[in-house]
Amino acid sequence: MAGFAFAAFNLQSAVQRPAIGEFRMTSDVARTMLRNMLLGRWAAEKLGLTGQDAAAYSDALARGTCDPERRDVFSKIRKDFDAAGLAQSDEQILRVMSELMIQAGNQMQATRKDSLDATAVMLARNLMSR
Repeated sequence: MAGFAFAAFNLQSAVQRPAIGEFRMTSDVARTMLRNMLLGRWAAEKLGLTGQDAAAYSDALARGTCDPERRDVFSKIRKDFDAAGLAQSDEQILRVMSELMIQAGNQMQATRKDSLDATAVMLARNLMSR
């Protein structure tokens, strides 16, 4: 599996306390969102998607992290692979999901500033604003 890199952003000014009723990003949600973006890139590559189509697929999986109706990325990928006739077992998909969750956590630790991860917050705010 190819390793996916995520560019770090300096977002100290964007890390603020949310207003009442706003979504608050936790490190677990941010890590899952980053994992889903990486997973989307992996799945897009398997599906033969490139360029904007691959980016849109990846972004949609990441944005779905916070949406109860789109949170189940495994089922989404399983359905897309089946529709495309791709031979990937459930175990293979779950293994990649686990590996990418570890990679996402490592990337977050590498970019951690103070107690918040600016990269994950930037990713989340960017994806949620689309």
